[in-house]
Amino acid sequence: MILIGHDGSEDSKAAIEQAAKLFPGQQAIVLTVWQRFIDTMARAGAGMAIALDLDEMDSATEKSAAEAAQAGAELARQAGLDATPQTAVVTTTVGEAILGAAAQAHADAIVCGSHGRSELRSLMLGSVSRQLLHHAEIPVVVVPSPAVATARAERRRRMEHKPAA
Repeated sequence: MILIGHDGSEDSKAAIEQAAKLFPGQQAIVLTVWQRFIDTMARAGAGMAIALDLDEMDSATEKSAAEAAQAGAELARQAGLDATPQTAVVTTTVGEAILGAAAQAHADAIVCGSHGRSELRSLMLGSVSRQLLHHAEIPVVVVPSPAVATARAERRRRMEHKPAA
């Protein structure tokens, strides 16, 4: 059983494709995590009192996450995995939500995409893949999207052909 983090991005779609190549025919959970609106506001430091129907907003967010998980599971099935969609609500961090779901499912590995943020942006914004790599008890496969992989390869080629100082 593998768990694949899926947020609908090209990075997570690349992770699904790579998971199917690395783990052909395996059972997979395609997990999309979501956050309650009040927690989003607290993390953003909104600090303002506004009249909103939080239950309605959370219901819409959860529904959107379920749709994303379903779309990801369908991609995984098309790629040859025996995939099931699942959602999880973030209570601490996205990484912790993924780790918790993986533990609950007794997953053998976690596969996720990488957004390709710079070291500084990852430090400032956080990196789910970094959190998974540092805290997982099982193997973690981090997959760059084709665009990120191409940019990294080009950067490496430029560095290899740079004249020595």
